Amino acid sequence: MTNTKLPALPAMPAGLLTRDADESLTDQIVRTVAARIEERLLRPGSRMPSIRAFAASHAVSAFTVVAAYDKLVARGYLASRRGAGFFVRARPGTVTAPAAAVEPAEQGLDVPWLVRNMFRQLPHQQMPGTGVLPAEWLDGEAVAAALRHVTRRRQDILLNYGVPQGHLPLRQQLQLKLAEVEIGAAPEQIVTTAGVTQALDMVAREFTRPGDTILVDDPAWFLMFASFAALGARVVGVPRLADGPDLGRLAELAALHKPKLYVINSVLHNPTSTSLSAAKAFQVLRIAEQHGIVVVEDDIYCDLHPGAGVQPATRLAALDQLKHVVYLSGFSKTMAANLRVGFIAASPELARRLADRKMLQTLTTSDIGERAVHQILCEGTYRKHAERMRARLDGMRARTVRQLERIGLRIDMAPPAGMFVWADAGRDTNVLAEKAMAAGLLLAPGSLFSPSQLPSCFMRLNIAAMQDAAVWRFLERELDGENR
Repeated sequence: MTNTKLPALPAMPAGLLTRDADESLTDQIVRTVAARIEERLLRPGSRMPSIRAFAASHAVSAFTVVAAYDKLVARGYLASRRGAGFFVRARPGTVTAPAAAVEPAEQGLDVPWLVRNMFRQLPHQQMPGTGVLPAEWLDGEAVAAALRHVTRRRQDILLNYGVPQGHLPLRQQLQLKLAEVEIGAAPEQIVTTAGVTQALDMVAREFTRPGDTILVDDPAWFLMFASFAALGARVVGVPRLADGPDLGRLAELAALHKPKLYVINSVLHNPTSTSLSAAKAFQVLRIAEQHGIVVVEDDIYCDLHPGAGVQPATRLAALDQLKHVVYLSGFSKTMAANLRVGFIAASPELARRLADRKMLQTLTTSDIGERAVHQILCEGTYRKHAERMRARLDGMRARTVRQLERIGLRIDMAPPAGMFVWADAGRDTNVLAEKAMAAGLLLAPGSLFSPSQLPSCFMRLNIAAMQDAAVWRFLERELDGENR
């Protein structure tokens, strides 16, 4: 029986390639062939011209065609069959919602709903409930330059692991950064992490077992509630006031539950952007020592605070010097979330244990990202970048708060710094968030910021994402309609 082959079809018309374009010949071939496949001008199962025939008909090298075909195979457009050549693959049929569509809340609003929608790549102006600054506020050029510098100097770092405790020069630089906020930490007391999220998980795993209690502020950063609960821990909220936790309730809950950890934002608390007073800081440490509680201080918004010389800022780790306080921070809010570089500062013994735990969980974190952050910090421009972000927020905060109050929201804790406002809408903000979602806007209802997840009249608003007229029109319409 004779084995017949399908005839090769023209992959692309002659004369479409140009050597004057910014795009390489390889990428021109990939783009054009992929388009013809998407448009079904090249049908699934069709055999592509041989490498030699394609190269001859388009006056390019065989090497260029090989590179293009390999890319098309990698992207799922072609299939390579040994001894037979390259064939057009069937494209998977996909039915997807538009990129800007918002996740419906058919099961009710919860923490995963908010997190999923925060990652849906909506325009930042349509996400007043987001927890990050607009990308255009960040220094993308500095990040790109740092990555180029790192990969150009030593290409072998692209291929190897880093070290479990983290890139040593970065840890040495972090020692200097911590000293600026009066925290003494040698490089061996610092462990790098994939953001504060991993840092919290590592510390919780180190100190808690199923059934143990973890205290958190109420309200507080919502993601850790589910993370701690997944470890089998009981998460209990301590009411947060304008100057820190309610000390009476903290003492009562500590005596009742014997918690292993208390997680707190001392500076620029999420979601209120308020900070811990010095008087309360000493009392928090006293209660923690009395009940054997390890305090975990999440200082992710550190660089958005102007400093103690301008506004009061008391860090528990500075008072305790890492004896009973574990300090967490990172660069996702002010440098680049995609670098995923955070860190833990702790006592030498605990830092060693956490480095071992990290090694057993993930081996290492991204050495490339850590080297890039180190490069940016060493260049000396990051301080000016942070100043520009703070000035930009300062320039719109008071105006935004006044406008929010004018349309009917109440701001009990007007923050002097940071990106968030904790606003009282006077009604269930879950309902308001669902209506916003239907209008293509993302709000962050207050229920999600409490471990109890009970309905709340509060919501977190990001003042950097409150500059779009559509957001104000929606809030005015809904709040005015309710008041009629």
